[in-house]
Amino acid sequence: PHYFTPNGDGIHDTWNVVGLENEPRAKLYIFDRYGKLLKTMNSNVPFWNGIYNNEKLPSTDYWFTLDYTENGATKQFKAHFSLKR
Repeated sequence: PHYFTPNGDGIHDTWNVVGLENEPRAKLYIFDRYGKLLKTMNSNVPFWNGIYNNEKLPSTDYWFTLDYTENGATKQFKAHFSLKR
């Protein structure tokens, strides 16, 4: 989804990329607006809950890159999403 709302209501409480669990070598990196790396994810860590260093991050946009392999070629996808509190 293009947003998530980690407020504990059980709806959109975490953010993830669908299908990452089927790509064991894929790496996903989440950044803040200044380019600071906040989270690294892979098939073992498939979601993010909006927390960095045990602190809830503010409502804003966050960016990510997804490094993956398709037909033997390394590719990268970049996009952004919103965290709404």
